[in-house]
Amino acid sequence: MRLASMPVAFIMQRRPVRHPWADEAWSAVGVVPDCGGLPQVQELEQKLDSGAQGGKNERRHYLVSGLQLELYPDENDGYFENCVAPEPKVFVMWRMQDGIAMPVQASVSYTEGTRMLDSGDSADGVVMPAAIHSWLVCYLQAHYQPSPHGRRGRQHG
Repeated sequence: MRLASMPVAFIMQRRPVRHPWADEAWSAVGVVPDCGGLPQVQELEQKLDSGAQGGKNERRHYLVSGLQLELYPDENDGYFENCVAPEPKVFVMWRMQDGIAMPVQASVSYTEGTRMLDSGDSADGVVMPAAIHSWLVCYLQAHYQPSPHGRRGRQHG
């Protein structure tokens, strides 16, 4: 049973690459809460970077909305582990659609994020913004009870 959800939008980056089998590479580079009213895909300002050989590399960024972070009690341990990590992440799995990387699944669970990254599908972990982190902290305060740290194995006594 889902206990909480938050609409989010991901910033997807397309950058040109010099590779025999690909002209471009995509990755998620950011996430923001979605307050509504956004188009599904919106191109953001272009960024020109100096290449290693003095040339210019044109990076394009797209804000892609329409995804929800959903919190379920069976993932509470994964949420907690991610929340207390030195650099909490929002994990996203994405697929190419009509030439643009489109997020299809997102999570703030470290366990789910690891499964996404290990799946062989296109997935990234991006830095969790403060607004999402405080939302997650509020959820955990209301719904998470850490398991007791008792001794494992046989008790001696």
